[in-house]
Amino acid sequence: MKILLIGANGQLGSDLAEVLKAHEVVPATHRTLDVVRFEKVQEEIRRHQPEVVINTSAFHKVDVCETEVMSAFEVNAYGVRNLALAARGVEAVLVHFSTDYVFDGTSSRPYTESDPPNPVNAYGVSKLAGEKFLAYLWQKVFIIRTCGLYGYAGSRGKGGNFVEMMLTKALNEEPIRVVGDQRLTPTSTRELARKVKELIQTKHFGLHHVTSNGECSWYEFTAEIFASQGIKANLTAITSREFRAAARRPAYSVLENARLRQLGMDDMKDWREALHEYLKYRTSDSDSSLS
Repeated sequence: MKILLIGANGQLGSDLAEVLKAHEVVPATHRTLDVVRFEKVQEEIRRHQPEVVINTSAFHKVDVCETEVMSAFEVNAYGVRNLALAARGVEAVLVHFSTDYVFDGTSSRPYTESDPPNPVNAYGVSKLAGEKFLAYLWQKVFIIRTCGLYGYAGSRGKGGNFVEMMLTKALNEEPIRVVGDQRLTPTSTRELARKVKELIQTKHFGLHHVTSNGECSWYEFTAEIFASQGIKANLTAITSREFRAAARRPAYSVLENARLRQLGMDDMKDWREALHEYLKYRTSDSDSSLS
């Protein structure tokens, strides 16, 4: 299978490249393919003639999106529209990643694919707009909503991730304040990549929630990172109001892999198990046992 992987040098892109290495993967980065430039997108997709296009590009700095709204919509909505049209032109399957932030967080149970979105920040609105473009432009699409990603590339000096940031703070003996009133499901990009590999070999197009199983707060996630490593850190739970982020976050954005379960494909690990696996293999450049 020939796969054009957009955002190949990011955390999710790096793990997708590793998991999909048995296929012919054509890597693309922002430097070689800017999704906002339709002519360039169309040219590259026509040139490579991929069977599958995987888009991991996103403007995902949630707080920055509140002030740089046009940039968020250019990448997260208009860029997705460009990819849909170009993929449709060569009849390629398109895989696109969306977010738990399309929901408002007022639910008391995990959100399923049938729950109506209601984003509460500019990032969520822009990602939902991208979903809407895909829904009417092209039928051979996997829209994958996921949550709280952390990846192996981040452990090797390529931008870091939440886990690595917490470990660094603990190593430096810094006081650590983490929000305790926002619940989610942290998800390993390697686990997500495994499931993408399975999905693209099917014709189960449409919307899928794909996260690890279970749920926790950001504080509980951080506490588990330290506990599993035997680290005693100066960790304190704070409220979202105390954190004072520019963008509002949903208080509860846990996703249920309802459609995967219906298809008999929900073998995603519990978030603790996936985290422990990550911590075991995080510094290995050849973690073939995870492929």
